[in-house]
Amino acid sequence: MTSLAQHAICAAGFVHAGIVVANIPLPGRLRVREKLAGVPDFIRQIFYVHWLYIVIVVGLFAALCFRFTAELAGASSLGRFLSAFIAAFWLLRIILQLFYYDREIRYDNRFLDFLYLVSLALMVVIFGASALSPVR
Repeated sequence: MTSLAQHAICAAGFVHAGIVVANIPLPGRLRVREKLAGVPDFIRQIFYVHWLYIVIVVGLFAALCFRFTAELAGASSLGRFLSAFIAAFWLLRIILQLFYYDREIRYDNRFLDFLYLVSLALMVVIFGASALSPVR
């Protein structure tokens, strides 16, 4: 029988996959090429490589959610550890979104910003609860 936590982890996998897909048009929407035009090539390359690596990590989170649902929901110590890591990862991202990112860009995209923050908050709750659950 599948638990509510497992269904929530699976749903979080779809959120992660959605974040990966959303990153495809994002550079164009944010006019990244135009805004990085005056930046030295090496810095621009670092920026793109880091962006790609973050997208790969989020894709890995999605794969973990779909393949190791029970473990992430508390069936193993390693799964609970990974759930704690994912919860902390997204909690830090919420803090950066709220207190570091440019408020004007967030305001110009307020619906997407709100949707993103709600999605991240749900993932913090889902993975945080799973990390704190007892081993079954």
